[in-house]
Amino acid sequence: MMVTRVGFGGIPIQRLSEDEAVAVVTRCLDLGVNFIDTANGYTTSEERIGKAIKGRREGLILATKSLSRSREGVAKHLQQSLRQLDVEAIDLYQFHSIGDSKSLDIVLDPEGPLSVLEEARRAGKIKHIGITSHQIDVAKKAVASDRFETVMFPFNFVTDKEGLELLAVARQHDVGFIDMKPLAGGMITNAKIAFKFLFQFPDVVTIPGIEKPQEIEEIISILNGPQQLSEEERQQMQQLKQQLGTRFCHRCDYCQPCKEGIAISTVMIYPSLVMRLPPHQIFSSFWAMLMEKASSCTQCGECEERCPYHLPIRDMVAEYYSQYEKDKSDYQKKAAR
Repeated sequence: MMVTRVGFGGIPIQRLSEDEAVAVVTRCLDLGVNFIDTANGYTTSEERIGKAIKGRREGLILATKSLSRSREGVAKHLQQSLRQLDVEAIDLYQFHSIGDSKSLDIVLDPEGPLSVLEEARRAGKIKHIGITSHQIDVAKKAVASDRFETVMFPFNFVTDKEGLELLAVARQHDVGFIDMKPLAGGMITNAKIAFKFLFQFPDVVTIPGIEKPQEIEEIISILNGPQQLSEEERQQMQQLKQQLGTRFCHRCDYCQPCKEGIAISTVMIYPSLVMRLPPHQIFSSFWAMLMEKASSCTQCGECEERCPYHLPIRDMVAEYYSQYEKDKSDYQKKAAR
C-alpha cells in the first residue's frame, strides 16, 4: 500500500451536515490525499465517505475498523462497512483499539476473529489486515506477532517516546506505521510544528481528523514547505511538552482497573472529546455513561499510585466531570429552546 504522507481521519465529519462532510472529504481528494481512515463505530462517517469517493475509488487506500472481539461481530461489521462505504473491497481492515493483552490474545486465537478477516482477504473483500492500540506494550506485542500488516498508534512530539519505541519495532517487522492523534487529541494547537515534527519520519503516515477544508489545506501547505524545524520552533515544542507533561493523559491505562469501574482515561481526555465529537454524542450516548460514572469516584488514590506519569488523577477526574456537568446543562438548555 503506497500512501500519501498525510491521510484523512474520519472522526470529525460526524459533527457536520452530510453535504459539508462530503465537501471536506472531496477537498482532501482534490489535494491528492489517497489514504482515508474511518471506523464502523464512527456513526455516519462511513456513509459520508462512501458518497464522497463515489466515482473516485481508483487509487484510494480505504481503511476502516471494528471494535468487536468476536467472529460474528467482526463479520457483521465488515459487511456493514462494505455496504456503508458502497465498495466491493476494503483495502485495510483493522481491529480497533486493542487495549490489553487479553483482547489481543482473543484476536490472535486460531478460532478467533482474525481468522474471519483472513478468510475475507482470501475472498477479496479486504486486502490487508491491521490493528490499532493506545497501549505501547500491547502494540509492540501485536507488531511482533507478524500477523498484522499495519499498526495505528498515537504519535506526536508530546508523546514521542512511546511512538519512537513502537516505530523501531514496526521497522524491524516491516509493519506499516499509521500515526493517530498527531495533534495530541487537540491539545497541540500549533499545526506547523506538530506536522513538521512528524514529517521527519518518511515511513509514517499521519491521519489528522479533518473537519474543515482549510485544515487539510494548511497541513498540505506545511508538507510542501520547508521541513526543517527552526530553533524557535524546537523551543516552542519543548515548552508545550513540559506544560502538557504535568497534566496530560497518555492513555496508557496503567491506572486501571478502577474499583468503581470508572473509565479513567476516557474522563481524562474530556477536553479533547468536546473538540472532536458532536455534542449529542457526548451527552446522550455511551460517552455520557462513561463520563457520569466519574461521579462515583471514592478518591482512593490507587490509580495515582499506578500512573507512570504521576498525574493528579483524582483532581483531574473531578475537574473534568464538573466541566462535563456544566457543558451538559448548557447543551440541554440550548436544545430545549
